[in-house]
Amino acid sequence: MSESTTTRITRFVKMHGAGNDYVYIDCFRERPPADPAALAPVIADRHRGVGGDGLVLVLPSTVAAARMRMFNADGSEAEMCGNGIRCVAHLVVAHGHAPAGAVAIETGRGVLTVDVRPTGPRLSQVRVDMGEPILEAERIPVTGAGGGRVVDAPSAALGPEATWWSAAGLDPRMTCVSMGNPHVVYFCRDVAGIPLEAVGPRIERHASFPQRVNVHFVQVRSPGRVAMRTWERGSGITQACGTGAAAVCVAGVLTDRTDRRIVAELPGGELELDWATTGHVFMTGPAEEVFEGGWPDA
Repeated sequence: MSESTTTRITRFVKMHGAGNDYVYIDCFRERPPADPAALAPVIADRHRGVGGDGLVLVLPSTVAAARMRMFNADGSEAEMCGNGIRCVAHLVVAHGHAPAGAVAIETGRGVLTVDVRPTGPRLSQVRVDMGEPILEAERIPVTGAGGGRVVDAPSAALGPEATWWSAAGLDPRMTCVSMGNPHVVYFCRDVAGIPLEAVGPRIERHASFPQRVNVHFVQVRSPGRVAMRTWERGSGITQACGTGAAAVCVAGVLTDRTDRRIVAELPGGELELDWATTGHVFMTGPAEEVFEGGWPDA
């Protein structure tokens, strides 16, 4: 068969961090897809594709061990993904591109340092220095909130009061944080009572958030433990959001609801967060390979 009629197969690895799953392509070994934004919705389709919350490319870098590019399930490119960077770091070590220990990964937020500790042939425990949170409204960005920080502030994005507010014990005020990508956090008494599939997309695309926003509802169980649910920008309801968990840790401290070190319970598992006195937020959690495969004409 001639080369022109041969279907090119791109190898991929399906991985997840606390249930937040993506399709990863090791571009040290594979040719990068010509149009990753177009490929992401197709390969991430849970019925007709591999399935996942999006697509992540692991690329060579001139300033770090590897560079991460992350595309949501709708094809939009995100600046940063906390669960994604843990999986990227695991792959970089597992594939021999860097030794275990401290690994530098280039992201849309800059170069972040990740500590990789393999615990099995397909699993690592990974600690990420997420950097300092961005709290100024114009840098998150949030409009209509005035200058300075947006902490327990009125939120037009929720719309008029609904019956579920009382049932879920919702505090309708918002706290906004960027971890290189924008997040809005709402606290409530019962996170299971939030109709996330209905309110998530409306808040994500509200005019208050010119670059859209990741939406989190949080139930404080104790000063050191929270439960959270997420509507992720460009992907919808996800099992976990690492940058979101970091933003929740910061929001809890800013509103005097939690300690600086917490465990976040997410539908896909638990993450440990620590907003250190240095200003940096550290996140620790698993990165696990699920399976490998090939995708035609990527």
